[in-house]
Amino acid sequence: MGAGHAHEDAPPTPAAATARRRATWILAAILVPLGLVTLVAMVLLWPTGDRGDLKLANPYSVAQGVTMETGTVQSIAESGCMPGQPTSQCTVAVAQPDAGGSQVRVAMNPDVVLSHGVKAGDRIRYLNLTAVQPQGSSAPSYVFVDFVRTVPILLLAGLYAVVVVAVARWRGLRALLGLVGAYAVLATFILPGLAEGKPPLLLALVGSTVIMMGVLYFAHGVSARTSTALLGTVFGLAVTALLASWAMDAGNLTGVGSHDAASLVNLGGRLSISGIILCGLVIASLGALNDVTITQASAVWELYELAPATPARTLFASALRIGRDHIASTVYTIAFAYAGAALPVLLLVMLYDRPLLEALTSSELAEEVVRTLVGSIGLVLAIPMTTAVAVAVVKATGAGRRATAGKRVVEDYMSR
Repeated sequence: MGAGHAHEDAPPTPAAATARRRATWILAAILVPLGLVTLVAMVLLWPTGDRGDLKLANPYSVAQGVTMETGTVQSIAESGCMPGQPTSQCTVAVAQPDAGGSQVRVAMNPDVVLSHGVKAGDRIRYLNLTAVQPQGSSAPSYVFVDFVRTVPILLLAGLYAVVVVAVARWRGLRALLGLVGAYAVLATFILPGLAEGKPPLLLALVGSTVIMMGVLYFAHGVSARTSTALLGTVFGLAVTALLASWAMDAGNLTGVGSHDAASLVNLGGRLSISGIILCGLVIASLGALNDVTITQASAVWELYELAPATPARTLFASALRIGRDHIASTVYTIAFAYAGAALPVLLLVMLYDRPLLEALTSSELAEEVVRTLVGSIGLVLAIPMTTAVAVAVVKATGAGRRATAGKRVVEDYMSR
């Protein structure tokens, strides 16, 4: 057989070129106004910095004369907490201060000792009370506050970044940078807006749309494929927001079942706990929506490039079969992710020995159940929507050119 020759893609036919331009204009006609409206809404909702009387003291702030110090545990000892008590009453960590000097005896939190324990080599943060204690006091002079976790967490984050970049290369790096940008939007726009009492549903929709626009285009590039995924994601976000809004009211989700929510309620101000829960329901769906829509759009493009002559109806059906498999796996992912996060609550509910339905609809679990169901419904509906848009776009933007190129590739291979 003769040697093969590479062929450049054939230029599109006039009809195909017209179809591609039409598809591009249709995508632009939808996404450009959407982007402008989103940016205007973001400017109008941007936090002013005025949180009124909403104040919260830093839990790690210390009183005058008290200092926060860090050190490394050298050994563990048992001693009485107060004079006359048995030596097994308290666990003391003998620590070497990072600032230098002699070793100190740090009284450990009993809950920490029971749940996790402390061992030699652990780095801890503790209060130094020696300057404020009365002379001759029998109370502990050094009290445990927390572990110092900086090094292991930074190592884990570094390993995560290395693995992502090693496998996904530049696209993985762009995804990581996009994730940083997403958290910047969360920290500078959504959270301050909630603290100031801005409309939570608008904050969630505007902030999520901005995040998805930045993440998708930055990680995957500006293309018809990415624009298709973005349309599917926005559609899924809209469905999730509507369902979350209805579920909050119909399910009477107060959000005050947790200790953190109760602390926010006691702060007063313009905070709406139910609004915060509503915003969280929408944001929680972002990752899964991004996953299924970009994967579904890519599946349509790959199927089309393998068989450019495939009719639109057949292409849609084939891609949707892939989407159905993705639905099953992603629904499991969402459900188990929430179950893992709520495992202590699940264990408590089980120990209450309550009927299953009553437990699932209780204040302790109702929020997690609604989050799972709302996110899953938006996710499932986004897949056929994304698939339909992707098929329409790919048939328009790819007609003629890839069909001719594919035919030439086959002919070239057969001539070898």
